[in-house]
Amino acid sequence: EIRRVRLPVLYNIAWRKPDPLVHRHLRLEVEERMGAHGRVVVPLNNDSAHTALSTLKEKGVESVAICFLHSYGSPEHEHAVGAMAREQFEFVSLSADILPELREYERTATAVVDAYVKPLVNRYLDKLKNGLEALSDGIQLQVMQSNGGMVSAATAAATPVGIIESGPAAGVIAAAEASKAIGAENLITLDMGGTTAKSSVIEGGKIAASAEYEVGGELNQASRLIKGGGHLIRIPAINISEVGAGGGSIAWIDAGDVLHVGPISAGADPGPACYGGRGNQATVTDANVVLGYLNPVALIGGDLRIDIERAKTAIVTNVAEPLGLDLLAAAHGIHRVANAVMQRAIRSVTIERGRDPRDFALIAFGGSGPVHAATLAQDLDVGRVVVPPFPGLFSSIGLLVSKTQRLFMQSMLTRLENFDDVAVEDSFKVLESKARGEFIAEGFAGGRVVMERTVDLRYRRQIHELNVPFPPPPVDGIELADVFHREHERTYGYSMMEEKVELVSLKVKVTGLDEHRRPLSWSAMAMQEGVVSGQRKVYFDAEKGQLETPVVERSSITEAPMHGPLIIEEYDTTVVVPPKWMVSLSPEGFLYLEHNP
Repeated sequence: EIRRVRLPVLYNIAWRKPDPLVHRHLRLEVEERMGAHGRVVVPLNNDSAHTALSTLKEKGVESVAICFLHSYGSPEHEHAVGAMAREQFEFVSLSADILPELREYERTATAVVDAYVKPLVNRYLDKLKNGLEALSDGIQLQVMQSNGGMVSAATAAATPVGIIESGPAAGVIAAAEASKAIGAENLITLDMGGTTAKSSVIEGGKIAASAEYEVGGELNQASRLIKGGGHLIRIPAINISEVGAGGGSIAWIDAGDVLHVGPISAGADPGPACYGGRGNQATVTDANVVLGYLNPVALIGGDLRIDIERAKTAIVTNVAEPLGLDLLAAAHGIHRVANAVMQRAIRSVTIERGRDPRDFALIAFGGSGPVHAATLAQDLDVGRVVVPPFPGLFSSIGLLVSKTQRLFMQSMLTRLENFDDVAVEDSFKVLESKARGEFIAEGFAGGRVVMERTVDLRYRRQIHELNVPFPPPPVDGIELADVFHREHERTYGYSMMEEKVELVSLKVKVTGLDEHRRPLSWSAMAMQEGVVSGQRKVYFDAEKGQLETPVVERSSITEAPMHGPLIIEEYDTTVVVPPKWMVSLSPEGFLYLEHNP
């Protein structure tokens, strides 16, 4: 309940934590105690374990998380109760297997999230596998993880907490691959779909990673500064911030007559009002249709009919009339508020990490990203926007280039002045042997497996660790401490050379090299035909009003810059080029939008 005693907001006395995933009456204790150094303090009471499990069964529990105080180092008791649990429950999550690290709360929180999503993920993957097998024999299903690596469907089902941010991660992987093709090492990603908008950073061609993140809050993120807004997951992941601002996000007015967008979404059902279904709330998509950014007749090549009158009615009823605005002003307000919400995600991965957005280009994808990208970039003083081929399907491209990857870890708490290189080497070899065996079982043999050793280090009395590369042997404590001091200086701007350093855990990142993957041909993907051409009235701001704006297909754009205003319609997205912006097509097939004030 107390969690980390951290609040994401300082001055909002009405703020409350997300409700716990497990209610208090379903959190049961078992009589046992394993000491921090592996000594049995209180033997496991099997009767108390059976009683607890039977109680949960009687209460209709489907999935169980088991978390004991020192199981990160001595998991025997947890494994024993796990075996009992599997006799009654199909879904069991053990903290010692999911996160064998210090810190009871972090380990428990991660195991609970794993148990929470396990039934849903397992059923989904089973249905997907059965459907694929009905189409063809011998299909091997892999799933993207939050860290950007692929795993087998069986591994994903066993530890589903590792794939919660898989969709956003795939988009960042694709953006990193695109950065190589266009020679742009510094990119801010904007992935805006129907429900959320996600942002991350590629710096020097490298993806930003984090040891933990939070989900289920207003702003899902991996931040050193702002914590406590969601449910903690201590699993390595790409550093992605996510906000509830997508095409289906609902616009609403609070008690103070202030306009908000999201995080509640109309989703696919009932959907935005303009889709002609049951939806009657004003959404971001409805606003973009009314403003003229989106085709007012049909989307996705004519397959999705648009009812602009329903969009107008939804905006007038829910926003314009309550605020005393005209239709276009209300629609533009929804668009701008959505941009403001997305700015939070971008600022959290740039400014809050000491990065200046002006030093980056913005790469926009997802079905809605290119609609908002230029005005959002202008608000952040970012001068260039990149729109890749197939922006609406861009995350799928990340799946094509990602490698099979897993992390194996072991807790080992010791001060570096007591560093035992033999014990550390032996522990690394045990982890690597386990990893090699599991990868061979998945079809990766011999030299097709690459292993990377890292360690978590911290100053004595510090709360959090830094993950640093482990130097090639022979290694001593002094050399390892020097590596940590340098990394601490680079990350936080200072180091404490006189302070003792502790080793916390050993980690091995294992990558399988897939010989079947082929390089991408970006230019070939870009040669898709457009949907429509012509012109329509588009509203950009109150000063300019509605402007007659050409509507063209992607193939109409050349390497010679074309000046906005301009609408580029594709099957999977729409690119809005506002006034004082220009657009060109790179030889690789990427659209470049440049601000030209």
